[in-house]
Amino acid sequence: MYILAFETSCDDTSIAIFENDKLVALDTKSQIKEHNETKWVVPEVAARLHANNIFSVLENVINSSGIKIEDIDYIACTETPGLIPSLLVWLSVAKTLSKLLNKPLLLVNHIEAHIFSNLLERSEKDLIFPSICLTVSGGHNELYLWKSLFELELIWETLDDSAGEAFDKVSKMMSLGYPGWPIISKLASEYKQEFKWIFPTVLLEKHSLDFSFSGLKSAVKREIDKRIKKNWILSEQDKLEIAYEFENTVVKILKTKIFLAADKYNIKSLVLAWWVSANDNLKWEISKEASKLNYNFIHPIKNIYSQDNAAMVGILAYYKIKR
Repeated sequence: MYILAFETSCDDTSIAIFENDKLVALDTKSQIKEHNETKWVVPEVAARLHANNIFSVLENVINSSGIKIEDIDYIACTETPGLIPSLLVWLSVAKTLSKLLNKPLLLVNHIEAHIFSNLLERSEKDLIFPSICLTVSGGHNELYLWKSLFELELIWETLDDSAGEAFDKVSKMMSLGYPGWPIISKLASEYKQEFKWIFPTVLLEKHSLDFSFSGLKSAVKREIDKRIKKNWILSEQDKLEIAYEFENTVVKILKTKIFLAADKYNIKSLVLAWWVSANDNLKWEISKEASKLNYNFIHPIKNIYSQDNAAMVGILAYYKIKR
């Protein structure tokens, strides 16, 4: 069984081919260079770039897979959530191919696909149910109770900004570039001083599952303004320290919330998914605590699987077909 999968819910043009649950080919065209000018994804620009890139990416995947397009058995595509202009580009292409090839079209949920990215290069047996799943991205910050393979219950979400959005905005405050978290993480890794806790850990003291990053973002802005007022500029050392303090504060918040949720629901299996789940500091801190408490903990095997990619769409489609 061959599955052709499409993912373009935001700013990555990505296509994959699967043979059952095995990834045969994957090609992703990033738009980071174009969006770096605005430090944010402009929906209309993203959609236009998808339209420009789609057929070259499709050709690359078909050629590298060695599979003829007429041999495809199913077509899968992200339906929601995402940027409407971007989604419409791919839905149009997927629906057209489905009709031309007379193949079934599966529409999948973007969030569910990110969670299922944990099954790439793993088997269903590697999962332990129930699990607490933390999703962290530029637009989402949620906790899910993953009861069984296709039974996900949203139990908590952010009150305002997501962690990924906070990374992007802090990066923009320091004129570092887009996307924010890999740039900030690189700077943070270069800072060799002790953690000083100069930023607030919002809501941790109340033992609440609520996420809130707007206050932290404002605190970073005040700290930057204070240093510029004092020294006229934000020095490279300032950027290193702020990046380090900010990242460690975010990691502390996310780590605390996932373990609070596990304790609340009496669950000892943890799952991490989505964009910021590729952050080495976050993975290490959760893994260290999970090992201490004898909890099971998994995250996407490769960092590329944490990003928006068609492989996660394909693996979700496979399990939906198999069901």
